[in-house]
Amino acid sequence: MDEVALSGMTLTAPPPTLDRTVDACAAAADELSALSVARAHAEPEPLQVKAIRRQRFGPLVYERLTFEHDPMLPPSLAVEGLGGPATAAVHLCRQGDARRPWLVWVHGAGQGQPLDLLFSRAPRISSELGFNIALPVQPGHGVRRNAWPTYPNMDPLNNVAGMMRAVSEVRAVVRWLRPQASTVAVSGVSMGSPVAGLVSHLEKVDAVAVYTPIFGLNAMIAAHLGRWGPSVRETIELLRSDTVAQVMSAVDYQSVEPSPPSDRRLIVGAWHDRMAYREPALALHERWGGQLYWHRGSHVGHLFAGGVQAASERFLRGVSQQPSRNPE
Repeated sequence: MDEVALSGMTLTAPPPTLDRTVDACAAAADELSALSVARAHAEPEPLQVKAIRRQRFGPLVYERLTFEHDPMLPPSLAVEGLGGPATAAVHLCRQGDARRPWLVWVHGAGQGQPLDLLFSRAPRISSELGFNIALPVQPGHGVRRNAWPTYPNMDPLNNVAGMMRAVSEVRAVVRWLRPQASTVAVSGVSMGSPVAGLVSHLEKVDAVAVYTPIFGLNAMIAAHLGRWGPSVRETIELLRSDTVAQVMSAVDYQSVEPSPPSDRRLIVGAWHDRMAYREPALALHERWGGQLYWHRGSHVGHLFAGGVQAASERFLRGVSQQPSRNPE
C-alpha cells in the first residue's frame, strides 16, 4: 500500500525543482539553531472566530470554523515572505454545549478533507467514547489547498515555516477549546505527528498520541525523491544538508517531551512502514516512554487496522476517565 501511494504521489506531482540553495538557508539556520524550540515558537494570539458554518459529508454533520491567524515567525523566515496572516480552518464534530473531552486530530500529508473525520473515526469516538473532535486543516491542504501558503514543497524554509504555522494554529485551537473541555487530547498522523508532538510540549494538554511518526519533514521528502532519477540529485542534497538540519531544529519534536505524563502518551508505529520506516517510532519511544503499539502492516494501512483502532480507543477511554491535570 505504501509503494502504491508513493508511486501515485510521484506520478501526479510536477517534477521537483531546486527552489533554494544551501547558502540561502544559512541565515535561518544560524537563527533557528540558536533558539530553543520554545523560544522559536511565539505565543499564539487568541483565536477570534471569523465564521462557523454547518456542513454535511454524507451522513456526517460537522462545522467548519475559520479564523485569521499570524504565527509571528522568527525574522529569518518572515523576511523571506513566509510569515504573515492566513485564513486557518478547523472541522468540528461536537454534540451540545456540555463540557466534554476533546480530541484534536492533526492530519497527514494530502489529507485535511472532511473524509478525515471518518478516518479518525469521529462518529464512533463521539458516540461511544463521548469525545468531541477538532480537525485543524494544515496549510496547503483540504479547503486551503489553493490558498497561500503552499505546504509542503521542495523549499526547506517554506517547510519549516509551514510546520511552525500549523503548530501555532493548533495551539490557538487548543486554547480556544480549553474552557469548553473536560480534557484535551492531541494526536497527529504522519506529517501531523511533529505538529501534535510540539503542541503537546508547548501547551498543557492531557494526552498525546502520534501515528506512524516521521523524523524531519525535509529528510522524509528527500528519502523518496530518488524515484525521479538523477535530475533531482541537487534537491536531495539540499534537503539532507547539515544547514537544513539546523533549520529544522525549530520543529524537532523528538528533542522535547510532552506535557502529559508518560501514561498519557501513545506511539503507534507500522512494522512494515515504507514511508517513514520504523526508526522514528523507536526513537520517539526511547525519548518519550509511554505506550508503544506496533501495527504489523504499512504506513497507509494503519488507518484501516482494527488493532490500531482498539489501541486508540483503550487509550482515549483511559484519558476521558481521569480528571484533567491542566488549567482552563
